[in-house]
Amino acid sequence: MSQEEVSLLSRLSDAVLAMDEAETVRLSQELLAQKIDAGRGIEAGLVDGMRRAGDLFEREEYFIPELLICSDAMYAGLRVLQPHLPSGVAERKKGIVVIGVVEGDTHDIGKNLVKIMLETAGFEVVDLGRDVPPAIFVERAESAGAHIIGLSTLMTTTMGAMSEVIRLLDEKQARSRIKVMVGGGPVSQQFANRIGADGYAANASAAVAVATRLRQAPVESRVP
Repeated sequence: MSQEEVSLLSRLSDAVLAMDEAETVRLSQELLAQKIDAGRGIEAGLVDGMRRAGDLFEREEYFIPELLICSDAMYAGLRVLQPHLPSGVAERKKGIVVIGVVEGDTHDIGKNLVKIMLETAGFEVVDLGRDVPPAIFVERAESAGAHIIGLSTLMTTTMGAMSEVIRLLDEKQARSRIKVMVGGGPVSQQFANRIGADGYAANASAAVAVATRLRQAPVESRVP
């Protein structure tokens, strides 16, 4: 890799971290003009910048607004670079995650952060949005060939919808194919254990680790 290429990728990463959407787009276009591989630009530039933003978020140096603006810059760069990816890149995805806020709840900032971090980590994410009925989670997971369903809520009154999703999966004998991870303000590891969820994540960064573990372990191997 030439010094010029290293410099360009570093500046692209910095642009994402600096929340500079216009500069991210400009550098992505420059990368293509320099005949640099689009996949390398995504991984070593855009994704690297988003990972650095995630690190700052974990250290409480960045907060939700900064992380969301960084993600806007990253996605703007992706729109430039993704059309230039070679065929077969999708095969490198870690897995498919269907994610949403359960029925009765419209708080989606946490869910949006999890989506960003999962996509940054290489997962394909199907975002169902908010106020999603249990049956829709199951139907969309099956139609998308999803490996994981991610359920979020910030309300204690809607937590029961999470157990209903698991019940429907059991009814369809789909738990060997589709695992369930849960999260949100009132949700805990104890609650996840009680309803039979396969994983619990306290925040967006933890969600990536949980999703990665669920893709590597059989459904029976649940962490208490």
